[in-house]
Amino acid sequence: MELIAGDIGGTKSWLAWVADMPPGTRQLRFEYVYASADFATADDLIRRFVADAGQTVMPDSLLLALPGPVQAQHTTLTNLDWTLDAAAMAIALGIPSVRFINDFEAAAAGVATLAPGDVVPLNPAATAAEPDGVRAITGAGTGLGLAFMLADADGYYRTFATEGGHTDFAPANVMQARLLKKLRTEYGHVSWERTVSGSALNDLYRFCCVEHRQPPPDEPVEGPALAGLAAAGDPAATAALDLFVDLYGAWVGNVALLYRPRGGLYIAGGVASHMITRLQSPRFMAAAVEKGRMRGLVERTPIFLVTSGRLGVQGAIASAFVRPCQVAA
Repeated sequence: MELIAGDIGGTKSWLAWVADMPPGTRQLRFEYVYASADFATADDLIRRFVADAGQTVMPDSLLLALPGPVQAQHTTLTNLDWTLDAAAMAIALGIPSVRFINDFEAAAAGVATLAPGDVVPLNPAATAAEPDGVRAITGAGTGLGLAFMLADADGYYRTFATEGGHTDFAPANVMQARLLKKLRTEYGHVSWERTVSGSALNDLYRFCCVEHRQPPPDEPVEGPALAGLAAAGDPAATAALDLFVDLYGAWVGNVALLYRPRGGLYIAGGVASHMITRLQSPRFMAAAVEKGRMRGLVERTPIFLVTSGRLGVQGAIASAFVRPCQVAA
């Protein structure tokens, strides 16, 4: 089988062309990372990738991991102005098999492909991960993703994608209550994604500018620029990054309570890869375990930061070569 597997994000799309070679081996023929905003449609992206790959054969199959709910192989993406239909895409591209899965379903499948050096333990007080225990994975990229995994009797993990990042945000202190009030004025409904995601960083910085009585910038401030401002001594930028760590930690603590992932709680996403030092700081876990009577439960949860940038595309490849909803432990 000649497969194109893709991890599609609001900011970037990572595509890989893989050949299934006998006896049961896989050969990576070509891979490339594109800026998603450079393409008007997913069809345009795949056509560009096929052309760039320069292969003498055509793909038999296409599997895309997409940021948003997939219903009957049709979806409109949450943070990208694309609408996709698998059947229509197969006809338009001339690819016999086209399948979509949620991006965090792919990320969950990718957990089984990680090497020990691809993760960093964050919770020193945790018990060891149970081999067949519930797993959960969450992560801030352009948006905020969440999935969980349950092991079946055959030793495979069934993956369940969610849209948990769109649940209602809850402030943990008076300052965060002011943040909620500000965001509610701007957006109406305020989800966790509005506070814990790459797209939230600009709002957090502007909020902290008000808190520190300094004028906000005229243009939006994205993650790398915010880090640069903090490094240059901007107090509002430093406060915004600290606030983000507090909010991210609180969210991860909530995930630990929701799923009790004794098999491991994995933190992925593009934002984490740029904030490894901050997420390894005591501040992050202090926010995560601040759960009142349930503090001990979070403290015992094995929590890992995924440092591999290939998690999503590796998970998409793994998902294409096993029966739907299952990946090897």
